[in-house]
Amino acid sequence: QAQLAEFGGGSVRPGGSLSLSCAASRDTYMSKCLGWFRQAPGKEREGVALIYTGNGNPFYADSVKGRFTISQDNDKNTVHLQMNSLTTEDTALYYCAAGRPRGSWYRCILEDVDKYSGWGQGTQVTVSS
Repeated sequence: QAQLAEFGGGSVRPGGSLSLSCAASRDTYMSKCLGWFRQAPGKEREGVALIYTGNGNPFYADSVKGRFTISQDNDKNTVHLQMNSLTTEDTALYYCAAGRPRGSWYRCILEDVDKYSGWGQGTQVTVSS
């Protein structure tokens, strides 16, 4: 079972920025897909941004490309998500989770929600004017 702890989130006006962090145990962090999913009220959980910690390759949902940046800190076994130009559509409960990459290219598949583990309580991101 993946061991993860989520930090960050909060409330911001449209156009603002927030950041999230996800700290993992060493075993959970090594050569895994780590990152963020979100669930808005009445909607299904969806992948937002993942990073393969083995080589640092990021994977983003189309809805956040160009606005969100995921990064990793190997010294702290931590993944960060910088969220800029936030809109009301980004309002959701954000969860960090870990999973395995797919294929010889080590791709992290955002749609593989059910294949990820370590779901915590989530951290709320609210974008409102």
